Amino acid sequence: QVQLVESGGGLVQPGGSLRLSCAASGMIISFYVMGWYRQAPGKQRELVATITGGGNTNYADSVKGRFTISRDIAKNTVYLQMNSLKPEDTAVYYCNTKYRNVQIWGQGTQVTVSS
Repeated sequence: QVQLVESGGGLVQPGGSLRLSCAASGMIISFYVMGWYRQAPGKQRELVATITGGGNTNYADSVKGRFTISRDIAKNTVYLQMNSLKPEDTAVYYCNTKYRNVQIWGQGTQVTVSS
């Protein structure tokens, strides 16, 4: 069974950094597109970043230059390094992949950016 488990969320001050992890099981991340999404209160869930099986990355305009998606194939884990955090980055962050035509989601991890 495919499972995605996020971790690394928490409370951080504006301008600070946080690294989120997405540990995958039941599938090999290098064979699929992996993504990070977020959902803030009162807003739609939005795509933050993706990484393809070949390692190509894409980012939402709002996070370009601040966030980096990466992976450790040996650990079968995807990361989201978040720098220069802003209060508007506050959201629940979700890991995602499409496996055999089905969207798979993690449980989410809360990121709160506040002084």
